[in-house]
Amino acid sequence: MMMVNSMSGSYKLVLLFLALSILSLSALAENSDRYTVNVSVNKFLGQYLVNQSGFALYYFSDDSNADGASTCMDDCAATWPPFYAGEISLPDSLRSVDFATITRTDGSKQTTFKGWPLYLYSRDSAAGDTFGNGQKGLWHIVDPSNQPQLF
Repeated sequence: MMMVNSMSGSYKLVLLFLALSILSLSALAENSDRYTVNVSVNKFLGQYLVNQSGFALYYFSDDSNADGASTCMDDCAATWPPFYAGEISLPDSLRSVDFATITRTDGSKQTTFKGWPLYLYSRDSAAGDTFGNGQKGLWHIVDPSNQPQLF
């Protein structure tokens, strides 16, 4: 009998541990999805903007000649999907006045930061990837503290 009681206590302890683990994971998931735009840090690149899933957000240098419009269309947009968040929720380190929405020539919406249209990179396959940074010398991660105002 004692062995059954001991196992039953161990079983309860395991169940309690599993329940606490599930609650902890739920809290972590809720925390990471809390913002539509957030700031991440890379030890080599410094701070950069990410979407709600932790994927890097980029700007395209050629957009500087377009008065706040996107110049990345068709094949370019397939590789560099425009980022759009209908409602922006931000951590305290970012200011909502730095974000806006533009309408692209195809009628779709795109979020901007300090006037720069924001993009994802199709070859970034996991949160924290920054493979698009420096591509063709024209694509860059968005450093929230050093990003110049476009217009």
